Amino acid sequence: MQKPKDPGGTKAKGLSRMNWYRDSSVSVQHPGQGHRAKLEDKVQKELVSSDAQRRTIYALSTPPGKAGVAVVRISGPDALNAWTAMVKPHSSTKRQKSHPEPWKLERCRVTDPKTGDVLDDGLAVFFRGPKSFTTQDVLELHIHSGRAIISSVLASLSRLPGCRPAEAGEFTRRAFEGGRLDLTQVEGLKDLINAETDSQRRIALKTAEGDTRARFEELRASIIKSLAMIEAIIDFGEGEDIEEGVYEQARERVTKLHGTIMHHLSDNRRGEILRSGIRLAIFGPPNAGKSTLLNFLAQRDAAIVTAVPGTTRDILELSLDIGGLPVVVADTAGLRQTDDLVESIGVERARKAVKESDVSLCVLSLPDAILDTADGPRIQIPPSLESLITPNTLFLLNKADLSGSALPVRTPGAKTWVASLNTGEGTEKFLDNFAAALRERYDLSDDQSTQYTPLITHARHRTHLESALRFLEAFLDTPSDDVVLAAEELRYAAQAIGKVSGLIDVEDVLDSVFRDFCIGK
Repeated sequence: MQKPKDPGGTKAKGLSRMNWYRDSSVSVQHPGQGHRAKLEDKVQKELVSSDAQRRTIYALSTPPGKAGVAVVRISGPDALNAWTAMVKPHSSTKRQKSHPEPWKLERCRVTDPKTGDVLDDGLAVFFRGPKSFTTQDVLELHIHSGRAIISSVLASLSRLPGCRPAEAGEFTRRAFEGGRLDLTQVEGLKDLINAETDSQRRIALKTAEGDTRARFEELRASIIKSLAMIEAIIDFGEGEDIEEGVYEQARERVTKLHGTIMHHLSDNRRGEILRSGIRLAIFGPPNAGKSTLLNFLAQRDAAIVTAVPGTTRDILELSLDIGGLPVVVADTAGLRQTDDLVESIGVERARKAVKESDVSLCVLSLPDAILDTADGPRIQIPPSLESLITPNTLFLLNKADLSGSALPVRTPGAKTWVASLNTGEGTEKFLDNFAAALRERYDLSDDQSTQYTPLITHARHRTHLESALRFLEAFLDTPSDDVVLAAEELRYAAQAIGKVSGLIDVEDVLDSVFRDFCIGK
């Protein structure tokens, strides 16, 4: 076959022959039309569309496994083409529509676009952009959740031009890029999907609905208002009739903002802890009932329980729901002096787990812990535990059925409960009071108002708020005659808070100046 000419020295310029075939407007000369057609077919086959060109994504939006319904979601400019190629009327007497009726769930037959074979009898709904989750055209196929059905539908979608499998989180990312969600709502949506307890669900739902964004925007708007005042002094301060005491008003507003942000930052990481789970360490001497308590909380035999001291040698963790709160419970090795190498490693790990936990619960055997004194019976803390006891340590005095004494007058802590995990005596009261103690410690209430909802639920929220606080403090420390530098500090503070949900724009300041700020000119 005669090679085509290379006009302009495209090879010398580093252009591939394939690119020249595709882009050149010069006619390719061949001995016969058949050879030319074969060459063109070969070029088309080798030019595979990249992921950037295949802008329509698809994925299974429901968990895999056997269930009644599975939802396959398609989003992008070719979603309507997917509907035309794969969605057919359920009845043969019905005519195929040229366009689907948006936002209407219709029964249909899902077919293979190549062979026309029926893959399933299901439902389809078309969401026309921008009134969709991703702000693009979206098609949802509601099919039976059988492995073969799902596999065949996904395989058929892969053969459609312009379609490709979605990457993790790509649907939500498109919703963010389309302005449907901000960063806090994206985080709230993820937390809502992963919520395992009622408290997690409530916080995540408020965040996903935009409550967190509104509260951050309120802080940012107040900073912008202060910045507008300072900008007005810079632009109109000389020779203009501007309100008196503007700088003092800005300082007063910033001082109030400083206190508000300090209040949010001094929440003992309440929001982050509730989102990821309260880390609870159960510790105590051997054979006090720590593993039995773990099994009681889990309502199953999660830990091995024997009468042999040192049975638990490593840390066993479980994620549990205690009174609607997410709690990561760690059962630790009994704390004692030992010559056993393996057990000593477990003891050191136990000590570390207690020190790093959010809440620690010390379990003691009531018959072994009672000490008779002149002032009456009291609880004696074993020497091996003394270094781990703090004013916030909670206590459970177990094996009450083996003790003939009543509750000691002098208890080791303000939160102490007596129970028998063997007989169940006092366990219900302990569980209710323990959950109440956790709620009290993290300032939770059954009231679902914004007042009791933590603002900071992710580490990056705290980082940006801390940065904004530093800039506000710098503004307050700036002399009143250096208004240009003061304005810069406020601008940085607004940008720091704006990074939580989106970036601040100079138009925000201009809008505030001309809409809210009164210039008496």
